[in-house]
Amino acid sequence: MTIKSSAYNIVIILIEMILYKMEKLKINGSERQFPSGMPRTLAELLEQLSINQATIVAEVDGNIIERRDFAQTTLSNGQSIELIRFVGGG
Repeated sequence: MTIKSSAYNIVIILIEMILYKMEKLKINGSERQFPSGMPRTLAELLEQLSINQATIVAEVDGNIIERRDFAQTTLSNGQSIELIRFVGGG
């Protein structure tokens, strides 16, 4: 093995380690990573996603969260979040 290929292998391992440790949430069935840091609360997540709190129902790990509790609902790595948006119409 050459020094060049060894360095390449080390870089690949480091990238994999970074991606593995990166914080992520599963939002509506899709895994989403937060390289600059995960939002601390449900309210912060909705703000990052530009979602108006008044227009959705949120569920965290199978528990429906009252809208008044969005700012106090802390999030942690690996949690599953479902966001359901109501759309008016006729």
